[in-house]
Amino acid sequence: MKIFLNSIYKKQSLMYRVFLFICTTVLIVYLFPKGGVFKYEFIKGKPWQYENLYAPFDFAIAKTTLEIASEKKQIEENIIPYFEYDTVISNAAKEAYDDAFASYLKVLNEGKRRKRDKSKLFGRILLNDIYRYGVLQETYSYNDKRQIFLNKGNTAEAITYGQILSANTLTQTINSRIEKSEYAEYKSDFVALFYDLVKSNVRLNEKLTQSTLQTELDKVLTTRGGVSKGSRVIAKGEVVEGDKLQILNSLKAEYESQVWSDKNFYWIVVGYGLLVSLALMMLLLFIRKYRRDIYDNNTQVTFIFFNVLLMVLITIVVVQYQSAYIYVVPLCILPLILKAFFDARLGLFTHVITVMILGFVVPNSYEYMFLQILAGIVTILTISESFRRANLFISVGQITIVYVMAYISFHIIHEGTIGNIDWITVVLFVISGFATLIVHPLIYVYEKIFGLVSDVSLLELSDTNSALLKELSNKAPGTFHHSLNVANIAEAAASEIGANAMLVRVGALYHDIGKMANPIYFTENQSASGNAHDILSPKESAKIIIDHVIHGIEIAKKNNLPDRVIDFIRTHHGTSTVYYFYAKEKEDNEHVNIEDFQYLGPKPFSKETAILMMSDSVEAASKSLTNPTSSLIDSFVEKIVNKQIEEGQFLNANITFKEIQQVKKVFKRKLTNIYHLRIEYPE
Repeated sequence: MKIFLNSIYKKQSLMYRVFLFICTTVLIVYLFPKGGVFKYEFIKGKPWQYENLYAPFDFAIAKTTLEIASEKKQIEENIIPYFEYDTVISNAAKEAYDDAFASYLKVLNEGKRRKRDKSKLFGRILLNDIYRYGVLQETYSYNDKRQIFLNKGNTAEAITYGQILSANTLTQTINSRIEKSEYAEYKSDFVALFYDLVKSNVRLNEKLTQSTLQTELDKVLTTRGGVSKGSRVIAKGEVVEGDKLQILNSLKAEYESQVWSDKNFYWIVVGYGLLVSLALMMLLLFIRKYRRDIYDNNTQVTFIFFNVLLMVLITIVVVQYQSAYIYVVPLCILPLILKAFFDARLGLFTHVITVMILGFVVPNSYEYMFLQILAGIVTILTISESFRRANLFISVGQITIVYVMAYISFHIIHEGTIGNIDWITVVLFVISGFATLIVHPLIYVYEKIFGLVSDVSLLELSDTNSALLKELSNKAPGTFHHSLNVANIAEAAASEIGANAMLVRVGALYHDIGKMANPIYFTENQSASGNAHDILSPKESAKIIIDHVIHGIEIAKKNNLPDRVIDFIRTHHGTSTVYYFYAKEKEDNEHVNIEDFQYLGPKPFSKETAILMMSDSVEAASKSLTNPTSSLIDSFVEKIVNKQIEEGQFLNANITFKEIQQVKKVFKRKLTNIYHLRIEYPE
C-alpha cells in the first residue's frame, strides 16, 4: 500500500496534466454547437472539386439576404397606413359654427337677411368640406397619391393621403374657396373665423399600421422552391456561382441545422471530442519535447490551456450572438501573451492549434483560419521587444494592414471585383487590431494571478534605482558593483546565443543579494584593514559563504521577486565547492567532509542560469589577475569554464558545447575591454 501511495505521489504532476487535458477538452466540446458539420468546402467563383453531389434529402432553397431585404423593403413601401379621424373635434367645430359666425361676420349679420343666410350656408358647406376627410395633426412623408385607410368610428374608408388637409393645404383651400365666391370682400373675416374654429383631427395610427406591416413582413418566405432527394445539386468541375451557390448554401444550412437524434448527437460529440483532444495533445507533446521546463511546471501548462480555452469561449459567444462580428475578437492577443511569458515559437504553435479548433465553429472556416494564422505570424515576427510601447503600436498597425489586405484579396477572389466591399468588416478588422493593445494590462493581471514574469516586469526589475538594489548598493557596494559587471557580461553572452538577455540581466543584478546579511565576509566588500574570516574556522567561514544563497532566496521572497529570478539565486553556484576554505581545512584535517564545503544547489537548469554561473565565476575570479594580458585572460576563462563542465554543472541545462564556446568568446572580449588591453603584437 505504501509503495502504491508513493507511486501515486511521484506521478501526481502527470495526473494533474491528464486531468487538465481532459477538463479542457470537455469544456471546449461542451461549448461547441451540437450539430453536423458540412463535409464539403466550396468558394464562390471556383470549380466544384468533388464528385457529383446529389441531394441527401429534400430541402428548400433559401433566398439570399439581399432578396429577402428587397421583398421587405417593397412591402414597407407599399403598406397602406391607417389614420384615425377624431369625430369629437369635427362635431365640436360644427356645433360652435353659428355662434362663431355671428361673432366674426358682424357686417353680414347687420345686412339683409337673405345675404346673411346665404353667406352662413357658404361657411357651413366649406366647414363640412374641410372636415369631410379632416385635418392632419402633423405632416407625414407620404406621397399625395399614396392610398391610406381613414378610420371613422367602426368604419374604414380607402382614400388618398392628399385628400386629407394639412396645415398648408388647409390655408390654401380656405383662401381659394373664398376668393372664388361672392364673399371675397369678407375674406379676412372668414379666414379669422376658420382659423379659430378649425382644429386638427386626423393622426396616423402607428400601432395599427406597424402591426399590419409586421403581419405582412412575417408572410415573407425565406425560401424559393426546393430540391428533391436524389437530385443532382452540382457536377464535378462546375463553377460555384449564382443559383448553384445558393443551393449549396441552402443544403449546408439545412444539414447543419437539422434536429439530430440522440444517437447522432452522441456520435457528433465523440467526433468533436476526438478532434479537439488530438489538437490539444499535439500542443502538449510540443511543450513536452521542446519546452520541457514549461511542461514540468503545472502552473505554466495551466496558464497556456486557460488562454486557449478563453479564446475559444469568447469566439463561440460572438459567433452565437452575431457571426458577422467574428473578426472583432482580438485573437492575436494569444501569441503576444505567450511570447511575453515564454517564447515566440510556443506562442505561434499555440495560436495555430487554437485557430484549428475554432475552424469547427466559425463561418467560412478556410478564410478565417488563413487570416488568423497569417495575422499570428505577423504578430510574432513584428514584435521583438513587447515591453516597448512603440513596438506594440507598430505591430498593431501591421496586423491591421495584413487583415485588411487579406480580406480584400478574398473579396476579389469571390466577387471578381474590388467594388461593393463590406466596409463594416474592414472596420471590425481595425477594431480587432487596436483591441490588441489590451495585452499590457492583461499581462499585468496574469502576472498577479499565475505568478509569472514577463519582459515588462523584467524591465522594471532591471532598474538599479529600485529599493532592493539601492539597499544592496548601500550595504554591500562591492557586491553591487560586481553584480553590475556580471549583468553586462551575462547579457552580452545571452544575446550571442539567442537566450533571454533581459532575464539573464535581471538574474545577475539580484543573484548576490544574500550577501547583504553579512557583507564584510565577502572579499569585494572588505577594506584593507583586515579580513573578517581570520577569526573564524574554515568550516564556519564556508558556512557563511554558502548561506548567502539561502539568505538571498529569503530576501527575494520577502520582496516578492518572481520565481524565475529567484532561480538565478538558487543556481548561480550550483553544487560547486568553496575550494579555498576546503583546502585550508584539509591542511589540518585529512578526513574533512567535502559536502560541508559545497553549495546545496540545484545545478543550473536553463541556458540563462548556466550563463549566469559562468559569468559570475569569471568576473569574480578576474579580480585576482594582477597583470592581465589577452593570452592570460583567454587561458583564465578557459580554465574556469572547463572546470565547471568537468564538475557536471551544466548537465541539466539545455546549453550545447557550441554555445558554451560562443559564451567564452564573449567573456574574453568583454574582459579585454574592461582591462583596456591592447592587442599583443609579436616582436
